[in-house]
Amino acid sequence: MTAATHSTLFPQAPDSADAVLDGLDPEQREVATALHGPVCVLAGAGTGKTRAITHRIAYGVRAGILQPSSVLAVTFTNRAAGEMRGRLRQLGAQGVQARTFHSAALRQLQYFWPKAIGGSLPRLVDRKVQLVADAAAACRVRLDRGELRDVTAEIEWSKVTQTVPADYALAAVKAGREAPRDPAEIAQLYAAYENLKRERAVIDFEDVLLLTVAVLQDRHDIAEQVRAQYQHFVVDEYQDVSPLQQRLLELWLGDRDDLCVVGDASQTIYSFTGATPDHLLDFRTRHPGATVVKLVRDYRSTPQVVHLANGLLAQARGRAADHRLELVSQRAPGPEPGYAEYADEPAEAEGAARRIRELLDAGTPAAEIAVLFRTNAQSETYEQALADRGIPYQLRGAERFFDRPEVRKAGVALRGAARFGGNDTLLEDAVDLPSQVRAVLSGEGWTTQPPAGSGAVRERWESLAALVNLAQDFAAARPGATLADLVAELDERASAQHAPTVQGVTLASLHSAKGLEWDVVFLVGVAEGMMPITYARTDEQIEEERRLLYVGVTRARARLHISWALSRSPGGRPSRRPSRFLDGLRPGSGAAVGRGGAGGVGGVERGFPGLAAGAGQAPRRTQRTPARCRVCGRTLTDAGEMKLMRCEDCPSDMDEGLYERLRDWRAVQARRAGQPAFCVFTDKTLMAIAEAVPDEEGELARIPGVGVRKLHRYGTDVLAICAGQDVVEGDEGD
Repeated sequence: MTAATHSTLFPQAPDSADAVLDGLDPEQREVATALHGPVCVLAGAGTGKTRAITHRIAYGVRAGILQPSSVLAVTFTNRAAGEMRGRLRQLGAQGVQARTFHSAALRQLQYFWPKAIGGSLPRLVDRKVQLVADAAAACRVRLDRGELRDVTAEIEWSKVTQTVPADYALAAVKAGREAPRDPAEIAQLYAAYENLKRERAVIDFEDVLLLTVAVLQDRHDIAEQVRAQYQHFVVDEYQDVSPLQQRLLELWLGDRDDLCVVGDASQTIYSFTGATPDHLLDFRTRHPGATVVKLVRDYRSTPQVVHLANGLLAQARGRAADHRLELVSQRAPGPEPGYAEYADEPAEAEGAARRIRELLDAGTPAAEIAVLFRTNAQSETYEQALADRGIPYQLRGAERFFDRPEVRKAGVALRGAARFGGNDTLLEDAVDLPSQVRAVLSGEGWTTQPPAGSGAVRERWESLAALVNLAQDFAAARPGATLADLVAELDERASAQHAPTVQGVTLASLHSAKGLEWDVVFLVGVAEGMMPITYARTDEQIEEERRLLYVGVTRARARLHISWALSRSPGGRPSRRPSRFLDGLRPGSGAAVGRGGAGGVGGVERGFPGLAAGAGQAPRRTQRTPARCRVCGRTLTDAGEMKLMRCEDCPSDMDEGLYERLRDWRAVQARRAGQPAFCVFTDKTLMAIAEAVPDEEGELARIPGVGVRKLHRYGTDVLAICAGQDVVEGDEGD
């Protein structure tokens, strides 16, 4: 399954650099033509971010501004990297490197290892679970399957946050992680795991990044060689960057700033792996001269779906929520999202299967329907419900398309036919490429009509049918293409894991659905205890769960069905309730409790070239979007009103004296840190504090713009100032 689009799979390349810009909206065009200096693209779901950045690279290459071999585009999955390479090829920008962080680092590590270390690079282990199990055995610690998985995740988190075993316990507490075992015991297992790797002369996935960072830090000659090769960087999904990946990016860049990052803090859903949106949100602080472009025109979803998505974020809290983007649908209206309550989970699955059967009978393709759930354990019930109704499905996150036995065999058969087709009687009556593919694959089990049922036979047929459909699209886009051309295309897709669309309903977890979209989405199990998940307890964890639901909602183009069950099994006590995230949004749940017009709007903010990070506060930017009164919502034009963020006539209980004391304190903190004042707290946040006058940490933490990190660093000082106490000048409160 790939991210579906309604465009031609193999369009013709634009005939000029200017033609690359055709069809881009004003903000996308700003992205495409901003080719120098740091650029930050804040891109909401469905706003065409991949289109914007691939056209940016292609325009630069086609205009002769960028050399293809000097560009490195980095993303987070092989599928996304493969899709980016395919789009660049279609735009006539061949030769650009589009890779994952790990792929790019591994390539550099393999090349420079003999020079930097000597010998050959140690073997890379595919799965570290067995090594963790061996480390546990060496420590005489018994771990069940679940604990083994959880300890492995803790080791991975430690490595991407650059935490050594001796520091794990303290780091885990500071990060608010709920360790699956005693932290000291996990630190012991982590140390044993690292020793075991050294003894066996192997490295793991995270070591690829750590070792590349070490080589580039220690060997300036190698670092300069890499920087001479790559002079222009593009990073997609920047909200998912870990501290280790950020460090690698900084080493790639050196003292240059030719960097374009793209992300959306509201789609940060991988914090448990060490990802943090702070690098995205702090980009303007680190690069005061950056151009910031906001993409909010949603081309994916109907206004009804977008309205629900905006409503979810309007109730959010925390730093990411302060930077949320309010989407504006560009599509025609569609049906309102549907909500359904069921007595138990099997009944919920049966209800979804029944609706899906109705959609299929009405002509909706199975590949345009998805069932999304919070945990993989929920899939079995839906697999059974779909199978009972004879509905074909595919489980996302299971075996990869090009690794399936039937696909491997089909590839061998097609390759053989491409070489020796002249002597193959199967191809005697085949007059074009699609008929040749159908003839070859008929020998592998493909038929014009699908087999009955939804078992293994049907799954094999669906795989072969996906290859037949791909051949038809390929031939339509490239008249005269041969079987050898198609085989080359399949090889390219296999190396990038860029699979064709399989005709089956997709079953996927919300995490694995990121980056994909469907016409119809069923969000199931949207109940307390599952969404948010039971173990999400802190405010930050709860907000991440809200963002996860937001990602699920924004996967739907036209139809969205949301459901929950009152109990787990038939006859169980109906103790569950719908997710709190739906309060005020679903019919009958009361009025929405949001923050009104806090969301951003599309546009461009120009940076100030020549102003280096840390050199002082950037000049105040021209207000590109209308400021609104935080009391009545009226557009503000007077400079004094805009400073207060309210009309002169609107009531405000802000303690002006407290506000001034907070500003004085902030100036001291900023001087000590060598940062602009707004990096401590923005004026808006100080005003909110002066209005709320919090007297305990919980109240302070709920104020937008505070967050856990700043609460820990500055909370004691701020609460003391609110209580009328004097704060020792220069005390940082940590």
